[in-house]
Amino acid sequence: MAATVPVAYVRIPAVKRDPVAPGLVVVDKAPGMTSHDVVAKVRRILGTRKVGHAGTLDPMATGVLVLGVERATKLLGHLALDTKVYLGTITLGRATTTDDAEGDVLSEVDASHVEDEPIATGIQALTGEIMQVPSSVSAVKIDGKRAYARVREGEQVDIPARPVTISRFDVLHVRRDGPFVELDVMVDCSSGTYVRALARDLGAGLGVGGHLAALRRTRVGPFDLRVARTLEHLEENPGLSLDLDDSVATAFPRRDVDDKEATAVQHGQRIPAAGQSGTYGIFAPDGHVLALAADEGTTAKPLVVLSPAG
Repeated sequence: MAATVPVAYVRIPAVKRDPVAPGLVVVDKAPGMTSHDVVAKVRRILGTRKVGHAGTLDPMATGVLVLGVERATKLLGHLALDTKVYLGTITLGRATTTDDAEGDVLSEVDASHVEDEPIATGIQALTGEIMQVPSSVSAVKIDGKRAYARVREGEQVDIPARPVTISRFDVLHVRRDGPFVELDVMVDCSSGTYVRALARDLGAGLGVGGHLAALRRTRVGPFDLRVARTLEHLEENPGLSLDLDDSVATAFPRRDVDDKEATAVQHGQRIPAAGQSGTYGIFAPDGHVLALAADEGTTAKPLVVLSPAG
């Protein structure tokens, strides 16, 4: 009988990854991906679960999507992303169930007779402070449930109109292709605006129907395509678009404090008010960000402490 040879087990040490630095990653999202898809991929690329997004972008759309990483996820609920800029293509002559190119066709009519002047008049009526009804398949919640989820279950959804601000709605180019008219547009609008609803309402106002054929977000708040990277680029060169210090300095007004005030802020304590409105970043004498704060009367209250006392 052959002797049993003992098996030697070799312990392979676990590979220790460097800690992931906090900050923002600004992604130039590709079409066909949900915002959650982008978050999942960035988590894998950077090797951390602590990644979140500051507002969604429809799967059909491309462009700027802001993500927070590690401690910078605390910034996401405070970022002033209240203005957005889009480049889009509106097709006049076809209406869809989703007000964009992904929906089923509701109607098709010949829009070739629609001239530039009524188009300009229709756009003017949709510029400024307006009341807008979001698309029935939007993420707006109705009685605690997303509108699109209700539609999928066969419900008839009625979403109340809400105020939005369209600061700019410009036609960049007009193409006439058979029965359809295609408009390349630029839209500068407030958060909560649905560009596909603008396409729907423009087409309805002109009596021919319309939908959003393509959409690209070029700016969200202070973040634009100049700092955005595709996921392919991020895969090749993992890293942040802005570190935590630069993220706060870019997105919020800055307040520099002395050593005594810095220590108080790191312990979550109030310091004298800055005399400014809204949320601002507090920075230590060494230039590193300590917290986000807001004035309340004569004192400043730390809202999020980003660099607690050791």
